[in-house]
Formats: sequence, C-alpha cells, structure tokens
Amino acid sequence: MPKVKRALLSVSDKDNIVWLARELEAMGVELISTGGTYKLLAGEDVKVTPVAEVTGFPEMLDGRVKTLHPKIHGGILADRSKPEHIRQLEYQKIPRIDLVVVNLYPFAATVARPGVTREEAIEQIDIGGPTMVRASAKNNEFVAIVVNPARYVSIVEEMKASGGEISRETCGELAREAFAHTADYDAMITAYLSAEAGEEGEFPRLLGPTFKKVSTLRYGENPHQSGALYAESGAVGASLATAPQIAGPALSFNNILDGEAAWQCCLEFERPACVIIKHNNPCGVAEATGPAEAYRKALDCDPVSAFGSVIAFNRPVDAPCARAMKGNFIELLLAPAFDDEALEILKVKKDLRILGMADSTGMQAAGLDMRRVHGGMLVQEYDTDPYDRAAWKVMSTVEPTEEQWADLLFAWRVCKHVKSNAIVLAKDGATVGVGAGQMSRVDSAGIAVEKAGEKAQGCVVASDAFFPFPDAVEKVVGAGAKAMIEPGGSKRDDEALAVCEANGVAMVFTGRRHFRH
Repeated sequence: MPKVKRALLSVSDKDNIVWLARELEAMGVELISTGGTYKLLAGEDVKVTPVAEVTGFPEMLDGRVKTLHPKIHGGILADRSKPEHIRQLEYQKIPRIDLVVVNLYPFAATVARPGVTREEAIEQIDIGGPTMVRASAKNNEFVAIVVNPARYVSIVEEMKASGGEISRETCGELAREAFAHTADYDAMITAYLSAEAGEEGEFPRLLGPTFKKVSTLRYGENPHQSGALYAESGAVGASLATAPQIAGPALSFNNILDGEAAWQCCLEFERPACVIIKHNNPCGVAEATGPAEAYRKALDCDPVSAFGSVIAFNRPVDAPCARAMKGNFIELLLAPAFDDEALEILKVKKDLRILGMADSTGMQAAGLDMRRVHGGMLVQEYDTDPYDRAAWKVMSTVEPTEEQWADLLFAWRVCKHVKSNAIVLAKDGATVGVGAGQMSRVDSAGIAVEKAGEKAQGCVVASDAFFPFPDAVEKVVGAGAKAMIEPGGSKRDDEALAVCEANGVAMVFTGRRHFRH
C-alpha cells in the first residue's frame, strides 16, 4: 500500500497509544481521533484533529454517534484503484484514511464484574468501533487496521524501514486479526444476551465461544499429529491455557490433557490435597494436613504408575514437599504457588514443567463442558455434584462409622474423575487402589484390588455407576472392603446388597451417577 499519510486512532485499551501517536506524528502522519483517545493525546501535546472537525458534525447521544459518517467511512472504504472512487472523495472533500487503530469497548471485562447491571453491559456494546474495524479490514489492500496494542512496535518499525509504508502482506495479516477480533466480540455479546434471556432453557440456540491461539505445540497426542493450544475468550478462573509457566520445557498436548484432569480433581478438596495423574486417570489422590504428607499418601497408592506422571496440589508447594518429590520423575507440576526454596529444589529437574495456577480452592469448572464430534459438538453441564450426605440412603443394616463416612465422601469425589467403569478403594483420606476405564466393572474392581493388595483391608469402595451383577461387590468385599458407596438403580441391587449384608459391609446409595467417558 502507499505511504501512510493519515491515521485514525480510537481505542478503549490505551496502552502505549501515546507512544504510537508520537511515533506517527514524527513520521509526518496526520492524526484524527475521537472521545477519550483525543483528550488523552491532546493532553499529551500530540497534534491531533478531533473527528467532529473532520465530519463537521458533533459527537452526540453520549458518544454513541461519532464515527458513523461518510467522511470517515468514505475515507476508509474507497477503492484507491478506481478513479471514480477517488473522484467522489475529492468532490465530497473526504480525506483518505490509510491507517486505523481501533480496539473495542471492554464488554467481556464489564460483564465479568460481580453485580453488573444489564444497562452497564449494553453500554459496552461497541457500534462505531466494529464498523471501522470491518470497513478497514475489508479494504485491507489500501488500509491497515490495528486492533492489538502488541502490534504497535512492529508497525512503527516497518514504517520506518520502508519510508512510511505498510506492506500488503502485513495489511492482510492485520485484517485477519481484525475480523477475528470482531467475531470474538460478537460471540461474547451473543453468549451474554442468550444467557440473560434463558434462550431455549439452559443451552443457547447458537453457541459462540471463540478461542485465541496461545502456542503451537511440538506435536499432538502422537508425533505424527500437529497440535496447538488455544485459550477461550472471556473465560474466568485458573486455566492451564493461560497459567504462567515457571520452569521446564514447553508443554506437550498430553501434558495439558493430564494437567487439566489433575487440576479439576484437586479442586474437589477443601483440605490440602495432592492428585497424581497418569494417562488422564488418577493413580493416587490424598488429603492431609499439608502438601508433603498429601504427596506421600497419594504416591503410596500406586508408585509404579506414578512414574512420569502429572501432579497437582491445591495448596502452595513448600520446601518439604519439594524434597519429598526430589527423586521421582514428574512430567508436570501444578500448584497455586511455590516458595523460593521449593523452586530451587525443583528447578534442578531440567525436564520438569512447573505451572503456577491461581488459588482456586473450592472452585469447580464453570460454563459448559464441550466435546468435539466430527461435524458437531456435544454440550453438557459440568458434573458438579453437591455431595449432599442428607440425600444419600444407607441401604444396609450396618451403618458406616464416622471415619468411614469421611472416606466414602473422599472416594466419591475421586470416583467422579476416574474414567468409567470406575472403582476407587480408599482409606484414611487416600486412595489405596484405582480401577479405571475397563469394559466391565468386575475388571475395574479386580485392578483396584490388585493395586491395593493388603491395603484393601478395612477400605471403603466407590463405584461411579451401579453394579449390574454382584461379582464386583464380591471381589472388593473379599479383599477386605468394609463400606461401599454407589448410585444404586440396578435390577440386581438386592443381590449386591445381599453380599454386603452377609459380610457386615455398609452400603450407601447416592442416587447419582458419575460416568466419565
């Protein structure tokens, strides 16, 4: 495109806009601006023309109308290769605009505020901004559109190196970024208005989340697959997509999958907890008085599977905890924070990736659980069980002891995060055996019992779904289980209960299933 002679600056995010304006002014670019941006630049002694002076029309309706005018959009949209367009600009005395720097009202930040009103949200729906962005992006052969303040330095550097020009390649790249910016913005507005209206019950007719690329991964699940990490726009709470990496090599596709499984399971617990994940399943989970003890108890469940695992803590990692992990091979470690001494110990492991997650104690996943299918999307609520003991029913003659109740609740929380068919054996606030992802429940029970060995004596058992046959119950009871928790609802519930009654084992029905495929 030709040399930039005139630029329009109108931004909500004012980071570095004064710097950019001064750099453009120094290169002889005429500046036009609006509202708060104009006031800021003029107050910093930047030579800038208010948009009302260009249009000959004052800003009105509390700033809702200022750039929606032919003298702005004509200058942006004119096709410079068509003599008739140029003739019309000259006849109407419309100045050409070569560079547009715009970003939009902070809608996402506004609606994320607690207690925000509908009126406040509606006022943050930008109209003139998206119109200028789209007009500039459409005419990107002749106009450069910048929506991201992170681009300012590279744009200035390119203009200085080329005598004030911005290449067509750069303009095309900026246009793609601009259309993504407005699409993201409109999707957030759609989601807010749909949720507010309760459109079609709990799920909107149109689902419009957008995602921004965070990084390209070395590869996907396997080396022959390419992969990338994206962050959801407007998402709140701690996320592996946006958490700062403190140490170690780049994250892999599988690191992120396992990290998410570890973090979400860890958030189930209010006491200090450790979750050890291998291939998306917990191979050890424990609560304790502190992170070091929780780690040792979790590791004791299945130290063989824990080799090359992903580990999450719901409390800051201190030096004793770091020393406890020192000799073990860990792929990824997540915690709200790490003290300085702990990091010194952990950073010796050059292959250990460390992420600092925000403190999200007691916070469960929010929004919608979405899973891609070819050509479509499955959407559901997240499984947020209230764990209401008052709603559970003791089906056996034997009542669980208070210690068993605590372990039953612990095992039930863990069970929700184990792939179906899921069987979890637990004792003293720690898993002692986990059977996951088998095609039959009795096979999962067999794996859990084998992992537990002698530790199964006196344990409690959680099953994510009912027992279709009594065989799995017989297996865990034979290994020494003393209390069980499951949804109930099988035609053979009475057979499973009979095994418990015959062996003095307590049986609790929750009425809720925890399938995780």
